[in-house]
Amino acid sequence: MFKQNYNVIGVMSGTSLDGVDLAHIKFEINQHKWSYEIYECTTISYTPELISKLKNSINFNENELSDLNIEYTNILGNIIADFITKNKINNLDAVCSHGHTILHQPEKGYTLQIGNLPQIASIVKQKVVCNFRVQDVKYGGQGAPLVPIGDRILFPEYDYCLNLGGFSNISFEMNQQRIAFDISPVNTVLNFYANTFGLEYDDKGKISETGHLNSELFEQLNQLEFYHKSFPKSLGFEFVKETVLPILESYTIATEDKMRTFTEHIAFQIGKILKLKSGKLLISGGGVYNNFLIERMKAHLPTIEIIIPNEKTIRFKEALIFALLGVLKLRNETNVLASVTGAKQDHSSGEIYQ
Repeated sequence: MFKQNYNVIGVMSGTSLDGVDLAHIKFEINQHKWSYEIYECTTISYTPELISKLKNSINFNENELSDLNIEYTNILGNIIADFITKNKINNLDAVCSHGHTILHQPEKGYTLQIGNLPQIASIVKQKVVCNFRVQDVKYGGQGAPLVPIGDRILFPEYDYCLNLGGFSNISFEMNQQRIAFDISPVNTVLNFYANTFGLEYDDKGKISETGHLNSELFEQLNQLEFYHKSFPKSLGFEFVKETVLPILESYTIATEDKMRTFTEHIAFQIGKILKLKSGKLLISGGGVYNNFLIERMKAHLPTIEIIIPNEKTIRFKEALIFALLGVLKLRNETNVLASVTGAKQDHSSGEIYQ
């Protein structure tokens, strides 16, 4: 007989490199319906040195990646342990951690999230559930996105759930199946250009808003092959580095114009997915704070009601859902949907370290 209540911590590090999100969450399941409450939560920023290392890791060889995995696992484990101590959190069922994606090449049967080595459990001194993507890729899936099952279970009142993080991804029900896929890069590109101004990000989209739309660049971005593929499909930083940034850098226009054009590109691609649709769209992730991006999305989504949730859900929705994925793994219940990832079957994914 499974428990009805779970006391867990969800941990997420996104591709936008803003740091580690940690959320202390209590779940309850009653008559097959899940509810949750987010208690203590925080984001621990990375040091500039670690940010530089994570950005450059795409070029690392196998030994360098192995060393980085050990280093990052120690850093992440200590961040989690400090969070538990500082907030005096007791009687945990598990820590459920995504790790940090370094390489994501499902077409080659490979994905790597560092910070998921077994020693994390001894550092944290708790049961740890982690490494959720690898099994799905072995099953022929994209290994992403994994959040949609959480959208289905925790946010059923919304017609669509959109995350605006390093990349945008969406999930929704279609023909009684959950469908989800990545749409386009978001903060992986916008933050790259904000960094050139000495800023971590474009606050409220103020820089992008001052730029001018470059029609030629806009059209070239929209013609990229990825946007014409059918789902399931997912993106990694490789796409940004090898495809998107070279295109943007080939234009000798002001950085503000590149950011303005790319913001329009993001909004256009989201609008294309939801063209002629209606209903409620829940938005979360750091991109919610980009007022200019939200304004451009509204222009491309005239028949959609955009819902921006409370602060904790905006900031910690992915940590919340990876906490749920960990709980489902503890229960040996499905936490990855084949309809979303393209795997050969639904499955219960992740490693459990005692």
